[in-house]
Amino acid sequence: MLGLAGQQDGPGALQASVLTYDPAKLHEPEHATAAALAGLARRVTALTDEITTLDRQVAPIVTKAAPRTSALFGVGPEVAAQLLTTASDNPDRLHSEAALAHLCGAAPTPASSGRVRRHRLHRGGDCGANHALHTIALCRLRYDQRTRTYQQRRITEGLSKQEILRCLKRYIVRDVYTALLADFAALTP
Repeated sequence: MLGLAGQQDGPGALQASVLTYDPAKLHEPEHATAAALAGLARRVTALTDEITTLDRQVAPIVTKAAPRTSALFGVGPEVAAQLLTTASDNPDRLHSEAALAHLCGAAPTPASSGRVRRHRLHRGGDCGANHALHTIALCRLRYDQRTRTYQQRRITEGLSKQEILRCLKRYIVRDVYTALLADFAALTP
């Protein structure tokens, strides 16, 4: 019989669910679909376990290599690893925080038209580092009161959410640059 075996733990959540199907009836679309979904569920579970194991292994390495960067608000092991990788790939290019912003794709580029003055993010740079900055910005917008106050002030000034995120990324680069320089100075003998 085709179906889901499991118990409901909450609204719409299945706990310990097992997708059942009859191997003798795989010629029927329902059973073939159930078999395919069961195979995908096994792969997702195995990959999730592998990701969890790798995260446990990477976290202490990143914390040891970049303790100041890892200590920044909103920076987890994956974000710190991305920023460290981006910066260490090009250590000679980090002569200023503006250079790091350009490298991360967070440098403001004029995008004005007529009387409207605005900026957008630089489209070049490392997309992974830009995503890391975006993650930090979203975390700070959600959990940091100073960032929420800044957002409200900028909204009253007429900036859009996208423009506020651009500004936040540039401010975050300042914190990250200082932390990365301190981490690199501690790493060099």
